[in-house]
Amino acid sequence: MPELAPYAVTETGSRGRKVAEPAPQGRSEFQRDRDRIIHSSAFRRLEYKTQVFVNHEGDLFRTRLTHSIEVAQIARSIARRLRLNEDLAEAISLAHDLGHTPFGHAGQDALNECMKAHGGFEHNLQSLRVVDVLEERYAAFDGLNLCFETREGILKHCSAENAKQLGDLGERFLNNRRPSLEAQVANLADEIAYNNHDVDDGLRSGLINLEQLETVPLVATHLQEVRLAYPDLPERRVVHETVRRMINTLVSDLIIQSESNIRAQGLNTLEQVRNAAATIAYSAEMNEQQRVLKNFLRTHLYRHYRVLRMSGKAQRIISDLFGVFMNDSRLLPPQFQQQQDVTRARPVADYIAGMTDRYAIREHRRIFAVEEVPV
Repeated sequence: MPELAPYAVTETGSRGRKVAEPAPQGRSEFQRDRDRIIHSSAFRRLEYKTQVFVNHEGDLFRTRLTHSIEVAQIARSIARRLRLNEDLAEAISLAHDLGHTPFGHAGQDALNECMKAHGGFEHNLQSLRVVDVLEERYAAFDGLNLCFETREGILKHCSAENAKQLGDLGERFLNNRRPSLEAQVANLADEIAYNNHDVDDGLRSGLINLEQLETVPLVATHLQEVRLAYPDLPERRVVHETVRRMINTLVSDLIIQSESNIRAQGLNTLEQVRNAAATIAYSAEMNEQQRVLKNFLRTHLYRHYRVLRMSGKAQRIISDLFGVFMNDSRLLPPQFQQQQDVTRARPVADYIAGMTDRYAIREHRRIFAVEEVPV
């Protein structure tokens, strides 16, 4: 591993854990964070939480788990080139979706609507809540007791109202400061992974096709290269070869532009990073190509009638479950039961957000179906 840059996060410069612990033996503090995340229940549940396609729609579509692993790989590659702390970038990447609801963004939107009168629902804030409170594994503390810098990176977005309640972790949202470069890398690695792999899954599902994608410059350039170099290549391999080249182009552009930004901003310390403008970024040209790709996916994939049909079902399931549990908390598992109305909504949201796609479907059937449903 190359020597860390002076503006990278180091163990000795870490703001530590909420509950002090002896230093780990044989691994770094951020490796310990990564290991705790991987062994958490919330991380295992990501295997059955959707990206775009609901889990039961096919075995080969990406899930939140495979997506998180792909984000971690991309983040480590970028962090290594920029001489940042790879272990921290990896830990943030693996944890960034722990608070996501079942059914992807449709489930998140539905739960946020249900929680409007109770403070709303933000999946980034929920991911932090998972690692700070909801995981119950250790005798000495609730949650995973992660380092400040890992928790900071997990919280990519946060409303001002919620930031005020988070103490030092929320200060940067109120004072217009930036997180570490490792957190910024994980954020952009997330975008690279889901945009490009949604292209792959969209093609695999048949909801979009290569002819449509030829209107997207970032895709068309690499698609033409692959077809010229390998005219007889089967379409499945054409798709894979095109997507891998797109990812490489985005990562390379991000590294070059970020190195340029670091030099232009004269960064030499982590404190300077926090006071500077966002540093990890694409070039202006690549940023525009990413915008075109996002718009294409929004129009042709995320709003495809088959996706919208499942999204509608997902929203009804979430809304129905929230309503019935709010009406009668005795229907909740014992650890989520709260008798006081003023506190009931958040445990209900915790329970629903923690569900996998198939568990939410099964729970809905258990409660609402007339016929008997297996436990």
